[in-house]
Amino acid sequence: MSVANSSNLSGCQINDTTVKPGYVWQDVTEDFMKASSDLDLGELLHDCSFGLFEAMSAIEMMDPKMDAGMMCNQIKRKVLTFEQAVEAGQLKVNNFTAAELIGVMDATMACLVTWLEGHSLAQTVFTNLFLHNPYIIEDRTLKAFSICMLKIVDVIRERVNRASVFEEEDFQPMSYGFKMAYDLTDVRTTGMMKEVEEELNKTLRSTRSKPGEERGSAVEQEHNLAQAVYSRVKFYRLFYSLLVIYTKEKLFQSDCIPQAQKILSQLEELISSIKATISYGIQPAEREATKNDYPTIVGFEPLINQRLLPPTFPRYTVIKDRSEAILYVEELVHHLNIVTTLPDITSLHAILDLFMEFSKSSPCVLARSILQLAVLPTNRRVFGNQPIVEYMKDTIRNFIAPPALSAKCSLHNNSQAKEYVDALLSQAVRPICTLIQITGHNRARQRDKWAHVLEELANLQEEADKVDAYLHGILVKTEPSRNHLACFGTWVLYHSLQSMIYYTLSGFELELYALYEYHYVYWYLHELLFAWLVSTLHRADNFLLENDMASDPAQKGRSNKKNKKKKRTKTLSKEITIAQAQQQMFGGYYKAVVGFRLSGKMNQPSFDFDCEEVRYSHRFAPFANVVTPPMVHYAQYKEMSDLRRYEPEPTAFDVYGSACKCFHQAKALLESLPVQTEEIQTLIKIAKTNFVVMKLLVGGHKKDSVTPPDFDFSQHRVYPIIKVL
Repeated sequence: MSVANSSNLSGCQINDTTVKPGYVWQDVTEDFMKASSDLDLGELLHDCSFGLFEAMSAIEMMDPKMDAGMMCNQIKRKVLTFEQAVEAGQLKVNNFTAAELIGVMDATMACLVTWLEGHSLAQTVFTNLFLHNPYIIEDRTLKAFSICMLKIVDVIRERVNRASVFEEEDFQPMSYGFKMAYDLTDVRTTGMMKEVEEELNKTLRSTRSKPGEERGSAVEQEHNLAQAVYSRVKFYRLFYSLLVIYTKEKLFQSDCIPQAQKILSQLEELISSIKATISYGIQPAEREATKNDYPTIVGFEPLINQRLLPPTFPRYTVIKDRSEAILYVEELVHHLNIVTTLPDITSLHAILDLFMEFSKSSPCVLARSILQLAVLPTNRRVFGNQPIVEYMKDTIRNFIAPPALSAKCSLHNNSQAKEYVDALLSQAVRPICTLIQITGHNRARQRDKWAHVLEELANLQEEADKVDAYLHGILVKTEPSRNHLACFGTWVLYHSLQSMIYYTLSGFELELYALYEYHYVYWYLHELLFAWLVSTLHRADNFLLENDMASDPAQKGRSNKKNKKKKRTKTLSKEITIAQAQQQMFGGYYKAVVGFRLSGKMNQPSFDFDCEEVRYSHRFAPFANVVTPPMVHYAQYKEMSDLRRYEPEPTAFDVYGSACKCFHQAKALLESLPVQTEEIQTLIKIAKTNFVVMKLLVGGHKKDSVTPPDFDFSQHRVYPIIKVL
C-alpha cells in the first residue's frame, strides 16, 4: 500500500509550457496495519472525509480483483482488436462453415440475453469482434446478421431508455461509443437479411434428400445445417421487424397489431426449430483466463473491452448458456404477445390489473418497457389511442357512475361543474400514470414507489372531496333525489387503498417481515386495509345501482329485487367477492398467529436496542401521509387488538376456531366465483389446507409442542400454507 504526496512545490517540474506534478510515493502499509490492529473485528473507523460511502466506492489500484483494467495484464496472449486479428490472419472474414455461423449466432444471442439481465454491452454483446466493424466482413450471411444485431441492440436501448422503468441493476444503457450501423435504414437492414434468406433457401432446395437416400448421409447433414442457419437468419429478421413495429407511436391506430401477431406466431415456430438445433454450432474451447464464463469461439474475445470499463468494482459477468438463452427469448416473445391484447381492454382498472399480473411474472426490462410505451406514451396526453382524461371518465363511469359524468343529469350541462371535473381529472393524470409506471419497475423497486405515490394520491383525495362537495351542493338544488357525495373521492380512495395494499403485501414477497412481525401486519391488512376496500367497493356498487334506477324513471318506487337485477348492467360483485375473500384470508392468518402466541409456539424475541413500537411505525410509516384511511398508530393498535376487551378472555383454542372459520369463509367466497383463474384455484387450495390445520389445532393436535410453526410460501408469494411442527 502506498500514497503519493504532491503538495510541496519541490515535487513539481516546471518548464516553459506545462506544469507537471511529480509524486513522491511512500509505503504506508506498515503504519496502516499497526493503526488498524487496534480495531476489533467488525469495528469501522469513521472520519469526516472518509465515511461508508467513500469506503464502498474505493478501489485498490493494480489489484486484479478490484481494478478491471488489470485483467488484461494477467494473461500471456496479446488481446487483438478485430482489425488487428484480421491483419494477423487469426480471424477470417469469409468462407465460414454452417457450424461456425450457427455458433456465432447462438453465442451472440446468449450475450444479448446477458445484457438484458443488467450487464454492460462491453462485457456481453461487444465481446463479439464481428460487431465492431461488420462492413469489412465478406461473408454475406455473417455481415447481414452482424448489422441486424447492431440495429436490434440500438432499438432495445432506445425503447428501454424512453420507457425509463429500469434501475441500475436492471439495465446498463451505455454504448461505450460503439457504432450501431446508423447509416443503414430499417428497410435496408431487413432487405439484407431477406436476400440472405433467399440464398439459404436455394441451398436448402439443392441439398434436399432424394427418395431412397440413406439417412445420416453427408447431403442430409448439410441440409440440416443449412436449415438451422436459415431458421436463425429468419428469426433475427422477424425479431428486428417486431421491435420496429413496437417503436411506432400510433401502434393501435393502424394495422400494426395484426402484423405483430403474425410475426409473433412465426417467431414461436422458429424458436422451436432453434431449440432443436442448438447443438449444431461450434462449441467453446477450454478457457483458463475466463474460467469458461465467456464464449471463446471464432470471433469472440472476452477481454477486448476490459479497459473500457469504469474504475469501479467490476460486475462479475457470466454469459448465459445457449439453451438458457433461447428459453429466455421464448419467454420474452410470450410477454411481447401480451402487448397485442391491449386494444381489447377498455377499462383503466383492467389495464392496471393486467400490468400487475404481468409484473408478477418478473418479465425482462425490454418486455416491461415495450408494454409501458404501448399504453403510456412519454407525452402522457393519450392513453393507447384515446385522450387520458376521456379514458378516465369512462373508467369512473363504470366504477361508480357519478352524476356529473351522466348525460341524463343536470350537472352534465353545467359549465362550472364541467370545468371543476375536468380540472380534477387533469390533476389525476400524473398519479394515475405513475400507478401504471410503477408496475413497469422490477418487483423490489416497486415497494418504495408505492410508498411515494401515496402522497400524490392523498393530495388528489383532498381535491376530489372538495369537488364532490361543490357538485353535491349544485345537485341538491336541481335534483334533490340524487347526491354526489364522495363519488370522485371514492374512486381516488380505491386507488389509495390498492397502493397501500400492494406496498404491504410486497413485504411478504421480498421477505422483509420477520415471523414475530406477522401479527400486526396481518391485523393491519384484515382490520383496516381490506375492511376499507370492501366498504369502498360496496359504496361504488350502490352508486351504480342508484344510477341505474335514476336513468329509468319507470323503475322508481319499485321494490321488486328481480326487476332491479334485470335492470342492472354493471356490477362490482366480482371485485367485492375477491376483496372479502382476501380479508378473510388475512383474518385467518392474524388469528392463527395470535393463537400460536397464546399457546407459546411463537414467542416474542427480546431486543436490547429495539422495541415493537419502533418496528410497527417503520413498517407503516408511508401511511402517515394519507388522511383517508387514517393511519392506526401503535397505541391504537395495542388497544384494538387487546384480547382482554372480551369477556371471557379467549383462549388459544378459541382463536384457532375463529381462524378456522375465516379460512372456511374465504374458501367459500372464492369457490363462488363463476370464473376461476389459476391463482384463484391456488388460493382455494391454500385456504382449504389452512382450514384443516386450524381444525386439527382446535382438536388439540400438537398442543404440547412449542416448536414455531412454518409459514410455507412455496405455493404463493403472499398467502402461505401454515405447517405445525
